[in-house]
Amino acid sequence: MRQEKQDYYAVLGVPRGAGEEEIKKAYRKLAFKYHPDLNKEPTASEHFKEINQAYEVLSDPEKKAKYDRWGQADAGWGRGFEGFGFGGLGDLFDAFFSGTTTTTRRAAQRGADIQAHLTITFEEAAQGVEHGVEVQRVENCSQCFGSGSHPGSQPEQCPVCSGAGQVRRAQEGLFGRFVSVSTCERCGGEGKVIAEPCSQCNGTGKQKVTRQLTVGVPAGVEDGTQLRLSGEGHSGSHDGPPGNLYILLSVQPHPLFRREGDDLVYQLALNFAQASLGHKVKIPTMDGKQELKIPPGTQSGREFVFKGKGVPHLHDRGKGDLVVQVSVLTPSSLTKEQRRLLEKLADTLGTPEIPAEEA
Repeated sequence: MRQEKQDYYAVLGVPRGAGEEEIKKAYRKLAFKYHPDLNKEPTASEHFKEINQAYEVLSDPEKKAKYDRWGQADAGWGRGFEGFGFGGLGDLFDAFFSGTTTTTRRAAQRGADIQAHLTITFEEAAQGVEHGVEVQRVENCSQCFGSGSHPGSQPEQCPVCSGAGQVRRAQEGLFGRFVSVSTCERCGGEGKVIAEPCSQCNGTGKQKVTRQLTVGVPAGVEDGTQLRLSGEGHSGSHDGPPGNLYILLSVQPHPLFRREGDDLVYQLALNFAQASLGHKVKIPTMDGKQELKIPPGTQSGREFVFKGKGVPHLHDRGKGDLVVQVSVLTPSSLTKEQRRLLEKLADTLGTPEIPAEEA
């Protein structure tokens, strides 16, 4: 009875016609869920194997095209010649594959990326800081160094494919014998099997570890900035490089300053007398306090700029500015003496005229 072929799209949970990114996203999610080092269910290892086999085909444009057309990734040749009446097709395949023991190794796969969050103060964002961050990631096993074999032992040649990594299946058809070649299910195309699994990683070659890393936060970063630490993600497979670590920054607000780009904005409140007569005031900056002379007759909304007292430019030299915005406050309550003095002042000031266009 003919065995039903596995639907690789169903294995990854994606629809037919799914794009490269959708396939990759589904694979990463399932691989992490069923990785034998993270999932101790009895069927996890088999699921993990099926997921990798499906991704190996669907992530390769050529294999995917053959699979979509013929139902398996490497069956296109035999079926393509069936309708042309080559009676000796089986002999042609025998001649081509006779004596061939080349092993098809799985391609190196880059490790998955990791994302972490880091909260820093307003001052740390403006001045730069080195900060520690804790991440959990999958690395090569420290006992077997990723081989999966018990220290002192070596993987053995696969008894099913004799080390070729591929299995040939011959079928007699109307026009002769058809030979298909597929990845060996026993060794997954490696050509070798692990006889003595590593006791630490159970033969997976991987382990989950927690690492404390130091992140250099450059001066001038903003809330929502993402930093990349190359090679600090999950380890790769089949000698593939590790993924990256992406750190999303959250910057705490400052009690005095508001940030606008690389400029800092400070709200300075003055009373009526200070704004009218002029005033000297100490303005806080990121480098300490600095004196500002308020000229007489200063109106609410006027701005004073301290050049270079803002935030460092992230990708350039120099800094932004510190902008001081004046707000003249009207008192909400007065003492009797204050009211008497203001009434006297009001009599001397008179009533300002409203311009005709504003009347």
